[in-house]
Amino acid sequence: MVEKPQILINKVNEVYAKITAEKSILKEASEYFTFFVPGYQFVPAYRNKIWDGRIRLLNLQNNQLYIGLLSYLESFCDERNYTYEYQNGLELQDEYSEYHAKKFISKINPHARGEPIEVREHQIAAYVHAMQNRRALLLSPTASGKSLIIYLLFRQLHEYQNLKGLIIVPTTSLVEQLYSDFGDYNNGEMLNVHRIYQGKEKETDKPLTISTWQSLYKMPKEYFEQFDYVIGDEAHNFKAQSLTSILTNCVNAKYRIGLTGTLDGTKTHKLVLEGLFGPVRKVITTNELIQQKVVSQFEIKCLVLKHSDEIAKELKSKTYAEEIQYLILNESRNKFIKNLAVSLGTNTLVLYQMVDKHGKILYDMIRNTERIGDRKVFFVHGGVDASDREEIRRIMEIEKDAIVVASFGTFSTGINIRNLHNIIFAMPTKSSIRTLQSIGRGLRQSEGKEIATLYDIADDLRVGKHMNYTLKHFVERTKIYNEEQFPFKIYKIGLKNA
Repeated sequence: MVEKPQILINKVNEVYAKITAEKSILKEASEYFTFFVPGYQFVPAYRNKIWDGRIRLLNLQNNQLYIGLLSYLESFCDERNYTYEYQNGLELQDEYSEYHAKKFISKINPHARGEPIEVREHQIAAYVHAMQNRRALLLSPTASGKSLIIYLLFRQLHEYQNLKGLIIVPTTSLVEQLYSDFGDYNNGEMLNVHRIYQGKEKETDKPLTISTWQSLYKMPKEYFEQFDYVIGDEAHNFKAQSLTSILTNCVNAKYRIGLTGTLDGTKTHKLVLEGLFGPVRKVITTNELIQQKVVSQFEIKCLVLKHSDEIAKELKSKTYAEEIQYLILNESRNKFIKNLAVSLGTNTLVLYQMVDKHGKILYDMIRNTERIGDRKVFFVHGGVDASDREEIRRIMEIEKDAIVVASFGTFSTGINIRNLHNIIFAMPTKSSIRTLQSIGRGLRQSEGKEIATLYDIADDLRVGKHMNYTLKHFVERTKIYNEEQFPFKIYKIGLKNA
């Protein structure tokens, strides 16, 4: 007699599977898929004892689990010798080989700047994996050619299956950039693609929509039912509730592909993303790209500014916000950043966090310095129109000594500037995602560019064994540099008072 499976798995839609089992097994599985949310202890709902700080990925109210997490459910069963059976519509493998991929690529003949291009092996492998599995979270660093992978997926799904797709990106600049890239790959002929961001029409009959998530998250659930596939660029952003709701509303999207350069290292973040898209697949590493000479050589110069003992003692008892306030208003520090940016003589990106309190100050100082001559200086923040940002990006490609003072939010993620030689971190961050995304801005190759340099500015306000907040963040960044095998040197610089 054949033993009846202890767990039955049925497809609900393209987002969820329903798990059927005894109550005790369901409870055990629910605990397996329950995790503390990073930083839960600081959330008011936890402090007020309204929430226990956990995220539950298996919902016991309806016994539903993200389809992207079924491989974890299989591991749960294998570890406990539970038997399981898939019952309907969960065949997730398609027949698609490297031979098919190369034949299709030869047919569409992708170009860049008017010249035929070779699709690299790691791009082909990522494209084939996504087509075979329908669901994937492709981990591929900046400058690895993610936009070309997305282009191949779009052309394949449209031309061979006539599917309607949605590509979600985090910023208006990336809507325009991806649209422009697609036209470039198509040898200058713009494709039938609809773009959505603030003020743009949301309804279209075109086969592909590229949109910011901010433009769509308030749309009714029914709006998303039209899409047969969904692609999330810079997918690390998708842990936010608004993005999660978009992906869960795409109930008919059988192809679900996320692309990102990095994850934040937390298990909950990874599992939510895998649930929404599919299992992680590492495409290639930045170090491998450098070794293959696909991207520029890269170095990091860590400039540690030593502030006076007097100031350090004064700030010892201050909060993080007060330390930041001191740094952004410090005239000597801002002059140092200004002098550094002007002295470099090649295309330079200065990244800041606060627009009026810091970015505007740096921009005015750089623009008004006597040594700037006729060099172009640009100021970019969230209020700058997407078409203007795209124009600045275009100008940077042909200039040799332009300076862009840009917020982390607008230029740290996804923006493609090949002809960028220097990046300056004007303000500290400990986020691995933001750090690696920002570094990626300088990795792309261009003619005459031999090496890209990151100038990581840190601030030493130590008093005895007490280490200030932003110096701790710098230590976290050096750990990221070590993990990614980026060469870096630390230079200690005494900061003179203004």
